[in-house]
Amino acid sequence: MKLPSDGAMLLSFLNTKLRDEYSSLDELLEDCGADRGEVEEKLRALGYEYDPSRNAFR
Repeated sequence: MKLPSDGAMLLSFLNTKLRDEYSSLDELLEDCGADRGEVEEKLRALGYEYDPSRNAFR
């Protein structure tokens, strides 16, 4: 599974997958073969942080 390169699309994609299919960000990124640090850095630049208690970026 390839992650979207656009930040807004990435945010929407991840939150949808986390809500509907995955119990953690690590599980999702492992399936995608993506680096957690890179993903979090990209979304942090847009003002979003991963909240493990909600299993979503907020």
